[in-house]
Amino acid sequence: MKKYYAISALALTLPLLLAGCDNAAKISPEKQTGSDPQLPAAQNFLLPPMQVPSGTPWKNGETPKVAEGLKIEKVADGFMHPRQLTVLPNGDILVVEANSPPGVTSKPKELIMGLVQKASGKGGAGGNRITLLRNVSGDGKTWEKHIFLENLHSPFGVQLIGDQLYVANADGLMRYHYQSGETKITDPGTELADLPGGPINHHWTKSLLASPDGSKLYVGVGSNSNITENGIGAEYRRADVLEVDVATGASRIYASGLRNPTGLQWEPQSGKLWAIVNERDEIGADLVPDYMTSVQEHGFYGWPYSYFGQHVDERVRPQRPDLVEKAIKPDYALSSHVAPLGLLFYTGSNLPAEYRGGAFISEHGSWNRKPLNGYQVVYVAFQNGKPVGQPKPVVTGFLTDDQKEVRGLPVGLAMDKQGGLLIADDAGNTVWRVTAANGQ
Repeated sequence: MKKYYAISALALTLPLLLAGCDNAAKISPEKQTGSDPQLPAAQNFLLPPMQVPSGTPWKNGETPKVAEGLKIEKVADGFMHPRQLTVLPNGDILVVEANSPPGVTSKPKELIMGLVQKASGKGGAGGNRITLLRNVSGDGKTWEKHIFLENLHSPFGVQLIGDQLYVANADGLMRYHYQSGETKITDPGTELADLPGGPINHHWTKSLLASPDGSKLYVGVGSNSNITENGIGAEYRRADVLEVDVATGASRIYASGLRNPTGLQWEPQSGKLWAIVNERDEIGADLVPDYMTSVQEHGFYGWPYSYFGQHVDERVRPQRPDLVEKAIKPDYALSSHVAPLGLLFYTGSNLPAEYRGGAFISEHGSWNRKPLNGYQVVYVAFQNGKPVGQPKPVVTGFLTDDQKEVRGLPVGLAMDKQGGLLIADDAGNTVWRVTAANGQ
């Protein structure tokens, strides 16, 4: 009964706490994008500035909005928090359904965050499974739905190498035998490598990417805290990109200091590894810009000691000026608190020419900024393997214009066999497909 009353008290107190946070953003997102974002002085808060929209399902016939020259259609719905999408060689689409694993929520801040998640549509049980979508007609519109793989533990990343399917659970990397065309995997699977997990698993999503030759797997592992408040020991092999040897399961830290690296991808022109990164909270509505960057082997990107290069975070103890000196400045800021979770370098020809050769980024959105930021899919052009210009909003409408209700939350991105852009809508429990207005 004591726990019930504590949560009830927090539920009553939450609106008052949020109302008291009136430190709205002062810098427009446009000035916090690109290679040299504006970075104001850090602030300190007992509770950071928040604005929490209520989670409201899509209405019948309602869809996200798309930029001129595009159209959007529903592929399928009824999922349980669809997170990631993988297109198999035969055109089948794997939809990873998951939410955070059960964890320790003993601190007042963690209890409040749990209530915030539920209010915004980010809470609720995930499917802990992978569903397969098959387009029998080949038109990209009519899809069969099959339960492909079950009994997973908060899965996120998926990669196919030959006839082996690799799934990154919240605490381990699993391998399953896959036969082309099958609609259900019965192989119980084997663990290739363990991944940082535990009762506290703050950033549980484990992004996954195979090397071009299939010999390595790269795993994005987020930090176990905002800025090490759970102790530096809880950050062992976290805030890293790990490299796993497919033959042996042996792993090493490939790059570090990346607070929550997701959306691992190979940039087509340069062949370099890229990631999108969720940066730290609680030092202001205008700090810190989330970003995307090329990931250098042995590179250190600042977390927790500094951000966006050598900007020191004074909250961290002990300080490490030796590591700050080595911190690599990210390539491209996406502005503060957009919470990017999906990255796709588009290599198809279905979409208009203005969307070719660059990157689509899904911005899941955060409550740590007022007004809210993100809640959309944007496109960033690339030239000579590097991002240029401003992000262009491509898919919007997940958040209502008054910012009071959120219909959906974009996460995983993929390109189907016809060149359509696929979007996993976490809170909307839907997979969307974007194509040229006059195309298939």
